[in-house]
Amino acid sequence: MFGRLTLPQLLFAGVLGLAGGIYIYQPIFEQYSREQKELKERVKLAQVSEEKKS
Repeated sequence: MFGRLTLPQLLFAGVLGLAGGIYIYQPIFEQYSREQKELKERVKLAQVSEEKKS
């Protein structure tokens, strides 16, 4: 089955598949990154408000 494709063709197909997967899932990665930043900010604000109460 693989005898018909050369190594450069297989590598090109692999790189193309990887790039396509990253392109498709990029919005999910960006959303996760945004949610993590918001979570860190909320934790930081909660700590500051706790310090002010004490």
